[in-house]
Amino acid sequence: MNNVRENHYWVYILLCSNNNYYTGYTTDLTKRYKAHLNGTGGKYTRSFKPLKVAQCWKVAGEKAFAMEVERYIKKLSRAESDPLKY
Repeated sequence: MNNVRENHYWVYILLCSNNNYYTGYTTDLTKRYKAHLNGTGGKYTRSFKPLKVAQCWKVAGEKAFAMEVERYIKKLSRAESDPLKY
């Protein structure tokens, strides 16, 4: 038997109360979203509470790859990265 556990991360976009987006990554999307809601998830979401998870992707592999995906999304213009337009 092969007990190799595959790593996976969630890259997500939150729609916040100021109608802007917050992008992040985590291993536990539910736990991380709850942290954003209660003000312990990040400085930005303490000021602008998330309204919903606008989009999320399950990313297999190492943490560095999830960070690369997050960085790619953050570099996109709002028009390019707007998950609500699709």
